[in-house]
Parts: sequence; C-alpha cells; structure tokens
Amino acid sequence: MTVDTPLPPTRATLDWLNSLFEQQRSAFAGLPMPPAAQRRQWLKSLREMLLAHQAQLIEAIDQDFSGRSADETLLAELMPSVQGIRDAERHLKQWMKPSRRKVGLAFQPASAKVVYQPLGVVGVIVPWNYPLFLAIGPLTGALAAGNRVMLKLSESTPATGQLLKTLLEKVFPTDLVCVVLGEADVGEAFSHLPFDHLLFTGATSIGRHVMQAAAQNLTPVTLELGGKSPAIVSHSVPLEHAAERIAFGKTLNAGQTCVAPDYVLVPRERLDGFVEAYRQAVRRFYPQVLDNPDYSAIINPRQLARLEGYLTDARDKGAQIIDLYPDEPRQGRRMAPQVLLQVSDEMRVMQDEIFGPLLPVVPYDSLDQAFAYINRRPRPLALYYFGYERGEQRRVLEQTHSGGVCLNDTLLHVAQDDLPFGGVGPSGMGHYHGHDGFLTFSKAKAVLVKQRLNAARLIYPPYGKALQKWVYRLFIR
Repeated sequence: MTVDTPLPPTRATLDWLNSLFEQQRSAFAGLPMPPAAQRRQWLKSLREMLLAHQAQLIEAIDQDFSGRSADETLLAELMPSVQGIRDAERHLKQWMKPSRRKVGLAFQPASAKVVYQPLGVVGVIVPWNYPLFLAIGPLTGALAAGNRVMLKLSESTPATGQLLKTLLEKVFPTDLVCVVLGEADVGEAFSHLPFDHLLFTGATSIGRHVMQAAAQNLTPVTLELGGKSPAIVSHSVPLEHAAERIAFGKTLNAGQTCVAPDYVLVPRERLDGFVEAYRQAVRRFYPQVLDNPDYSAIINPRQLARLEGYLTDARDKGAQIIDLYPDEPRQGRRMAPQVLLQVSDEMRVMQDEIFGPLLPVVPYDSLDQAFAYINRRPRPLALYYFGYERGEQRRVLEQTHSGGVCLNDTLLHVAQDDLPFGGVGPSGMGHYHGHDGFLTFSKAKAVLVKQRLNAARLIYPPYGKALQKWVYRLFIR
C-alpha cells in the first residue's frame, strides 16, 4: 500500500501536542501508582460510557464507512471492547499483585519480588478499519496498568473520532485520557512525542516510520501490523466447513481486517470444489451486495481505487477473476467478493496486504509444499489451518511462524482476552490484550529485599580469604 509523505507539522501543532503531553506527564507524577480501586473506577466509567452510547457509536462508524453493518460494529467492536474491560475489572487485583521470586542460596537471607509499575504516558495510534475496538482495547490495558493515555484517531474516520473525543472528555479529564484528531502531519508529530510506550496499529510501511520516530526518544513500541495471513485447506477437511469459516473471516467488514485470510492454499484436486463451496457460503451470508445493510462498504474512494488497481494488475498478468455476483452492478463503495485464480508473485495482489474482499486461491500438492510457500514469505499476523487430523495440526504449529493461529476457524483468536495478540517480524512486535496488555503497559520492576543481617559481607574485599575460596568451590561447579 503506497503512503503519501505528510507535510511537516506546524509549530502550533507541535506546541499543542507537547502541551497535552506535559499535562499528562505532570498528572502522572502526582499519582505514579494509582490504587486498584481508582483503576477499577476508570474501567467502570469507560464500560458504562460505551454501553450508554452504543447507538451513537454505531451511527458514527456507519457514517465514516458510508455503509457499515450495525451488527458488525456490535460483534467486532462493541462486544470485544466491553468484554475486554470486564475481563480487566475482574482480574485487576490479581494482576497488580507483586510476583514472588526465588533467591539463590548464595544470597540469603533475602527475598525477591517483581512489582508491576505504571510506565507513565502511553500513546496509541488508532487505524480506521476498527476505530472503536482498536482504540478501546489499548486504552483498557493502559488504564488497568495505571497509565495516562493519548489516543490519535485516524483522519479517515472523522465522525467516530469526534464522537469518541466528545464522549471520553465527558468521562475523563484530558490529563488522564485525551483524543487527538488531525491529518497525517498530526500523526507524524504524535509519533515523535517522548512517550513511555507507543502502540501503533496499521500498515507495515507506516509502522517503519513510527518505529523510526519513536527511536529518537528510545520509546518502546508495540507494532500491530498485518501482512498476508494465509489459510490452508487440508486434503481431508469437508470443504463446506473450511469455506464457510474462511468466507466469514474474509467478508467481515468487507475484508478490511488485519487478520482476514489474505489468500488460501488448497489441494490442487480440490480447487474447483473449494471455489464453489466458498461461492455458496458467501452468497448464503449475503444473498445480494447491492443495498444490503449487512455488507459493509470500502472505507473511502482511495482504498476502493487501490483494490480495483489490484484487480486490473492481476487480470493484465493472467489471473482468472471470478466475480461472485456477476449480475449485480456495483453501487457506491460496496465491492462484491471475488476469487482470483492463476495468481503469481509478480501480481500486486500477491505482494501487498489486500485488506478487501478479494481472495486469491493457490493450489498445492503436499503439505510440505504449502509450508514452504508460506515460509518463503514475510511472517504473517495470523495463520489458519483447516483439517481435523491432530498430527497435521501439530505440524502446522511447529513448522510455520505467525503472530497467532486458528485451527479450523478464522479471526476469533483475537477476541480471546486470555490470549496475547501481536505479530512477528514484518507483521509486528510485542503484544497486548488481557493480562498481556497489562504487562505491556507496566514496568516489571525487579526488587531484592534485605534487612539487617548481611551475609554478603563475607565476600567483600579484600579478596583471597579462605571463606571466599570455599564459596567459589561450593557455587562454581
């Protein structure tokens, strides 16, 4: 995906962002270790705000997309956001407990523990595809860990950004949570602030720029990127099982999901059968695309043009394109799901993350060949395998690398609060969600405690004493 170089931010923009940041840093200095009761209250207020304003949030997201399924917003944004907050409220006291650790015999008497301390001011850069969930999820983890949070909402979702800003300002003071709106120049300036942690969700190409900006301040980053998440259909799985679950993952939000199946590897002899099973599953979900409120639109004309460019490029280079709705004219930005066959690495659709309802299907002859195909490419954010044979499932887990895996499903690993979410290599670094989010936004501080008795005096200089030699013989062996 090409990215325009933003204009440099103005001095006024920089001063404004620095002012917000310093307000939060000053407030954190006044309350560097918020008690559990305070954090629970923050989370409760956040949850109640979401529940009270569901209809407004659904409407704002629908407006930004010019057609976003209300049920998709409920299922993929509101439900995981609320459940993630409840999970943090439920487990916060346990998460905050210092973790007892062992002390070696040579260092007794002493005790050791790990204390989980808030980092300070956390920055979160939110993408456009799930503007609510990908704001609330990191915010939940950062507040649970006791931090102050600055959220930069995408310029591609202005209605959602403005509404979320208004709602959060009613619930939290801006020195605790603030929402930053603006174009790409504001986002660039935001990434240069000296946060104590910065989480970015978005394209790999932009993630590189964010990491470079953060490096100037030695700011640690969590990068939730994307890439081309593959699905593998085995030789034995019922095709209708695999096709239905892949169809759900690929058509949710019209494929504009970072963990959507990007392409499918299918046994060569099952290729035609899979395409037909996939067509039937998609048409069962959406009997028509035209004027169907269940099917979401592409976010804006630029993204639509990008997807159409992929189709043109693939067609020109020899791909066979199967439109699953050949008799429907396109209206607005609702792009019908399409299958691409006979694809090659020279095609843009096989180089870039698709982020839309286009599904390349690639034949393979053996599972080893499918693994090799995946492993030659950058490591993906997710990998999906469809097959019920336990030995093959184990091979998938052992012989491929990805941020996460679903066996016989798509997408739903992201909704599990007790599983870490994050990429590997080009698909990201670090992880969050649930307890892992609490840990990401905390400093695990090592603490060694000693009281009056100090046995370590026995090994203090001058060296060469008999007792020191005895200690060496006892512990260096």
